[in-house]
Amino acid sequence: MTHSIAAPPTTRAIEVFSGIQGEGLNVGTRQIFIRFGGCDLRCNYCDSAHTWTIPDTCRIEKTPGDRDFEVHPNPVPLPLFLDWIDRQNQPSLHDSISLTGGEPLLHTPFLEEFLPPLKQRTGLPLYLETGGHRPQQLQRILPYLDLVGMDIKLPSVSGETHWQAHQEFLSLCCTAGVEVFVKIIISDDTLEAELEQAAQLVAGINPLVTVFLQPVTPLSAGEMANFGDRPTPAIKSPAPTKVLAWQGVMKQWLKPVRVVPQTHKMLGQL
Repeated sequence: MTHSIAAPPTTRAIEVFSGIQGEGLNVGTRQIFIRFGGCDLRCNYCDSAHTWTIPDTCRIEKTPGDRDFEVHPNPVPLPLFLDWIDRQNQPSLHDSISLTGGEPLLHTPFLEEFLPPLKQRTGLPLYLETGGHRPQQLQRILPYLDLVGMDIKLPSVSGETHWQAHQEFLSLCCTAGVEVFVKIIISDDTLEAELEQAAQLVAGINPLVTVFLQPVTPLSAGEMANFGDRPTPAIKSPAPTKVLAWQGVMKQWLKPVRVVPQTHKMLGQL
């Protein structure tokens, strides 16, 4: 009798590289970024529309921070993916690993197999950066996560509406005791009533969860080109007076409300 050996799980990635985190609670820290391909949202302000579809190849940085990428075919088997992370994980260089996208939770079956050995081999905390709209998938990998950064998508800004899913998602994180923060992109088109709704949603679960108001960064010509034939809305940053007013509105329900732009864009970093 012959016994077949199961093939290792695979995933389709965009890139793996070392860089400085530009958003959220980890801002300014050094991370290994694992960017997965594919997204089920189409946010009007997306600066990573190239991740909406899954490519045939992925880029892997050979030397952490040097941007000396080599190209490999997708899909990528799990053992090879771990080897790439080992190459990035130089002693004392990184503070954590960022699982980003696209939407990483579209790769949940792979993550269930990948995250335990990833954590064991690197010893680094795992940070999930997500649209915050897939609670069922989140539940399957929560035990392996150290920090979750979830979006609350304002319909007036993103064109997406996921209030119930956001509520379930945040509740799962808080019930599991996993550290979590909320990011809300704001633009000149932001409706104050939606910010109030977001504040009440978070406060109803845990008013001590930190919320980041992130003024939208206007899209570059290259980023707009990634939208393809889809119309690209004109996204304008809000005036400082509006941002101050909106922060005050949200602080009626929440204590930690921070305003932080995309600092990695200021540094000219990927």
